[in-house]
Amino acid sequence: MKTNKKNKISNIGLMLRGAAMGIAEVIPGVSGGTIAFISGIYEQLIDSITAFDFSLVSIFRKDGVKGVSDAISLPFLIAVIGGMVLGLVVGVFGVTHIMEEYPVLLWAFFFGLILASSALLARSVKKWDAGKIVGFLAGAIIAWTVSSISPASGLETWWYIILCGALAICALILPGVSGSFVLLLLGAYMTVIPALKSFLSSFDMPSLKILMLFGIGCVIGITLFSRLLSAAFKKYHDLTLAILTGFLLGSLRKVYPWRNPLQMLNDEGVAWEAPDNIPTDMEGWKILQEALVLPANYYTGDAMMISAIACAVLGIVVVYFLGRVST
Repeated sequence: MKTNKKNKISNIGLMLRGAAMGIAEVIPGVSGGTIAFISGIYEQLIDSITAFDFSLVSIFRKDGVKGVSDAISLPFLIAVIGGMVLGLVVGVFGVTHIMEEYPVLLWAFFFGLILASSALLARSVKKWDAGKIVGFLAGAIIAWTVSSISPASGLETWWYIILCGALAICALILPGVSGSFVLLLLGAYMTVIPALKSFLSSFDMPSLKILMLFGIGCVIGITLFSRLLSAAFKKYHDLTLAILTGFLLGSLRKVYPWRNPLQMLNDEGVAWEAPDNIPTDMEGWKILQEALVLPANYYTGDAMMISAIACAVLGIVVVYFLGRVST
């Protein structure tokens, strides 16, 4: 039996991991699932989610609330979800501001974090063989291809918001694929994130309606997809890890710090294409296509190469620390 002090420290650690997941999900290109994986709570999170089924009714009849709590690891879920809610608030109001002011440094930090995470994940595969290498390459190719797709212009109908919620939440529990990036691809990022920010600021009802529809989709998506992942881990554990390692490496394209826009569209429908002079004010412009470039060829802003490298190293150090803590 653990002491109360150790339980308290454990809960704080779970909340911090959840907060990091929440912050990550606000940033397109960074996955909360990645944070869960490198911090050692991924499989437990999947198992807790998949425990929600009709069997809980019989468990409740037999063992009461305590039986249900044990079946779904309720204290674990409360700590992680509580941290995620806090992280989402911080991400919406804080990290998005950093992304607007210092995008290169933020992307560099996550580049280092994801690069180190993929190495940590690859070491978790007990034995690499031809099948796992194929799975790794397939995951990398899929993630690289998905991250290169141009964002779409989505709908704002109720059923489309529910669909976006279902797909985005799948990305939440899939390392290497960001829920925010999925929203960007579906054209719903500028619907959901502003609605969240608006509701947190003024509690307006139209924003609440959007969030409720999105939440319904999240429940549907996580209920179905978590079971698929849980089954994959139980039957093909190392192959699943190999595929997820590929997902992580393939997703590096989306967080590479130096990317020049090739095509953009503003809120008024005005298009911009390289090599025309880039707009001085980037607010309201949506990047449709971009190219990876060396720091010397980066014209979107200050390359900040030394600082960016330092941030990437910091990301690697964070993963190393989290890996040591989770073991």
